[in-house]
Amino acid sequence: MEQHCDRHRCMIYEGAPSRQLPALAAVTRDKLRENQRCLYLNSPAMVAGMRSYLAACGVDVAEEMARSSLILTSEQNLVDGHFDAQRMLDSLKSALNLALSDGYSGLWATGDMTWEFGPRNDFSQLLEYEWRLEEFLRSNPEMGGICQYRADILPRAAMRRGLTAHGSIFVSETLSVLNPQYLRPERFTREAADSFHLDHFINKLIAQEALN
Repeated sequence: MEQHCDRHRCMIYEGAPSRQLPALAAVTRDKLRENQRCLYLNSPAMVAGMRSYLAACGVDVAEEMARSSLILTSEQNLVDGHFDAQRMLDSLKSALNLALSDGYSGLWATGDMTWEFGPRNDFSQLLEYEWRLEEFLRSNPEMGGICQYRADILPRAAMRRGLTAHGSIFVSETLSVLNPQYLRPERFTREAADSFHLDHFINKLIAQEALN
């Protein structure tokens, strides 16, 4: 079983999100082979792209979706246009329970944070959500996922807070690394989250990703 830090990963990048689809499709394929139900959440255009890349790496998309092993969706858990952390967490809890009751070994999910938080760009609940998701994953080893952070779209403050809430960073389908900037909630301070060292680290991740 994966270590906890490898079950709550963030992916930080700039540029067209379609560039990330081959790696995400490869991971999704592997999770399907491990008898995990897989959930991909993004815009309609990205969902269509994900279907294509999954098919290209050998997944029978129609069959997996018919079996509900694979869920590709653009549904947003918004309340009056705003992201609601409790509603999203409740949705994930229900999805995990259903996956287990349907005979899957677990639930693996990945979503684009910009899409999940909706068109109003209100990221006031982002850190609370990530911390509560972290706690949920610690208590439920059957679940894992990757939170996608697009650095040239998300506000830098949201990027910093998102980075500090993840114990592991997704680099590629074959590589994840421990996050030296990770802060448990009891160690979090506003000063630490606004440090220029975080910006330097984020920029370094973006530069490395561009070389992949």
